[in-house]
Amino acid sequence: MKPSNAEEVIFFEDLNRRDVPIVGGKNASLGEMVRELRAMDIRVPPGFATTAGAYQRYVQNNELGPLISSTLGAYNDGKITLQTAGQAIRSAITAGNWPKASEAAIRKAYRALSARSKKKDVTVAVRSSATAEDLPDASFAGQQETYLNISGEEDLLIACRKCYASLFTDRAITYREAMGFDHMQVSLSVGIQQMVRSDIGGSGVMFSIDTETGFDKVVLINAAWGLGENVVQGAVTPDEYEVYKPFLDRKGTFPIIEKQLGAKEIKMVYSGAGDVEPVRNVPTSKAERARFVLSDEEILQLARQASTIEKHYGQPMDIEWARDGLDGDLFIVQARPETVQSRSGEGLLKRYSIGDHGPTIVEGLSIGEQVASGRVCLIETADEIESFVDGSVLVTSTTDPDWVPIMKRASAIVTDHGGRTSHAAIVSRELGVPALVGCGNATHVLHDQQEVTVNCAEGAEGYVHEGLAEITVEDLDLSHIPDTRTKVMLNLANPSTAARWWRLPADGVGLARMEFVIANTIKVHPEALLRFDTLTDENVRAEIETLTVGYPNKADYFEDQLALGLSRIAAVAYPNPMILRMSDFKSNEYADLLGGAQFEPKEENPMIGWRGASRYYDPAYIEGFKLECRAIRRLREVIGFDNVMVMIPFCRTPEEADRVIEVMKEEGLERGVNGLETYVMCEVPSNVILAEEFAKRFDAFSIGSNDLTQLTLGIDRDSDKLASLFDERHEAVQWMIRTAIQKAHASGAKIGLCGQAPSNYPDFARVLVDAEIDSISVVPDSFVQVKKHVADAETDTDS
Repeated sequence: MKPSNAEEVIFFEDLNRRDVPIVGGKNASLGEMVRELRAMDIRVPPGFATTAGAYQRYVQNNELGPLISSTLGAYNDGKITLQTAGQAIRSAITAGNWPKASEAAIRKAYRALSARSKKKDVTVAVRSSATAEDLPDASFAGQQETYLNISGEEDLLIACRKCYASLFTDRAITYREAMGFDHMQVSLSVGIQQMVRSDIGGSGVMFSIDTETGFDKVVLINAAWGLGENVVQGAVTPDEYEVYKPFLDRKGTFPIIEKQLGAKEIKMVYSGAGDVEPVRNVPTSKAERARFVLSDEEILQLARQASTIEKHYGQPMDIEWARDGLDGDLFIVQARPETVQSRSGEGLLKRYSIGDHGPTIVEGLSIGEQVASGRVCLIETADEIESFVDGSVLVTSTTDPDWVPIMKRASAIVTDHGGRTSHAAIVSRELGVPALVGCGNATHVLHDQQEVTVNCAEGAEGYVHEGLAEITVEDLDLSHIPDTRTKVMLNLANPSTAARWWRLPADGVGLARMEFVIANTIKVHPEALLRFDTLTDENVRAEIETLTVGYPNKADYFEDQLALGLSRIAAVAYPNPMILRMSDFKSNEYADLLGGAQFEPKEENPMIGWRGASRYYDPAYIEGFKLECRAIRRLREVIGFDNVMVMIPFCRTPEEADRVIEVMKEEGLERGVNGLETYVMCEVPSNVILAEEFAKRFDAFSIGSNDLTQLTLGIDRDSDKLASLFDERHEAVQWMIRTAIQKAHASGAKIGLCGQAPSNYPDFARVLVDAEIDSISVVPDSFVQVKKHVADAETDTDS
């Protein structure tokens, strides 16, 4: 029988997604999953919903309609404040009496739910579900209230009244007016759902899309100990995991591409006997803070569930989950459409950049990929909201839905706590306001009226800089990019910024720089991990101990973190190739890594010293190179990115190539096996002179125009005095490039260019097209311009 508003309550299994007018978005979605997805291993705790009709009858029975209308009218006329209006309406609702039929139906359904669970007075979560929320075009986080650990019929009836009253919180009133909803036309359903014992387990939020870039091939999961409200409200900094969806059904792969340990400062648990509130927050233990909430198997299980739910609904989803601490089972407790990235324009990419800026004073997780400047308005509690100054940078410990009215008036938002799925993060995205969350110390370091720049345009990590910096905004139009025969690829290094470029129609990643991940994520010299017991600097030892927590074998830290970091670049390229250059630090750069000074020589000219291939077979570094190889094998065979190809830099002679190839083979990286292609950088004149010999050992060449120019013209590329002479467009360098292309093709090898020249001089692409190069790899900012230059050059060649 079709559900109707004439009923008082309806069990979830009798609802579906079309019943939003009857039970609101949350409850309709729960019913849909119970009915349609149970057979697909989506577990939803049982429960029932009161109808919108029950709410309307409650309002009529207590003659609340005239009071609500007159009170809101007085507020709109400026006679009373929003706070006064909201409080008056909420007090009237919570003081009302239940219609007999409604009360009887709620009691009966609760008893039936208790009987199902084989528990007397089963504990339930009582959630509000408005008939105008969780719609594809209208969804702010947490407009109405949720009450947890409710037990007994009387307490349930009280909680339901409170849910009705929460339809008129200050934030809900403000939101409806902003969205153009008539207050009297919005009704509220209450969802009563059996509690999952996540108070002794864990819980969190996940999105079936990257929340910052809209990259649609990943699932983002946040997790914390205890009940899930702390993650939703941003009261804790949760663990963060990212999973590559296309590999979830591929046997033998383990497609987790990010794992970040969160502070998880507190957890919400059931209160003890005699406590006024049914739940409370307690500090987490040191052991809980130091370990991940979810195992790898649980991460993948949740990701599969998110993917299943997304496929069923046909759109990206925002999902809340909980793990029962008694039996370890995972449950889905809410699912709603994602409403920001899934509806952002695909034809235009905005790029924010920052000019000279002051020192960095606060760091956190960046939300919004924007930059904004302003004066700090530091607010400690919601009681101080009225003091907020429009256009200021809001700095606070955490936000909840009460803060929405001022969040929309802020130029940027900075919080001490929270992750990418916290209230502050979700709302700031919907408002289009950049935010920095999980900073830890923002409210201690920043002060009122301080001039700052909030920089969220440099990847996953964001920064607050001292002072007002110059900000540039550029629109990259992706709607009219021409097709080209010559492949145009990307040069990428930073895993945290890679996903922002996923919409570019690139032919892959022509240069992925391993050293960036080593320097910025791993931070430790590989020999310092392999020979940790020999380190003489106690401060270095302590720093490495902190970085490698959870890794009994410190070398595993290098392999694991390198594979994870690189996987985020490979994910953006897949199924196109990602050409990965093995580490190309100079000895002075290696020495700057933690513990590196103990293992590196001091060279007069590191630029042409012990670098690239010469290190890989040397007894002083060969074990470090083997760690690199193991990380790449893990990246290809365990995580699943078999699109990753290996490139050897600064390989001076064919004999040196043979020695490197032998080491790689020993570590399971053999040319032609499992589709592995190997590349050699063409950046030393000997690579051009002996191109035929190198082509016997490698599948392809990639021209490094920076080093090739340096060694052709005899100019140290780091020399200020010679900078005016350094020109990759010089006739001698062009001769080298043309000759390398001719010899490579004559030998049956592919050849591309990954140096800086086309990025610096987009018209240089014409020279490469005329020479019939196979591919050009450029920095993302130059992609659109270079692609057009290539298309023009190909058109001229054809004519």
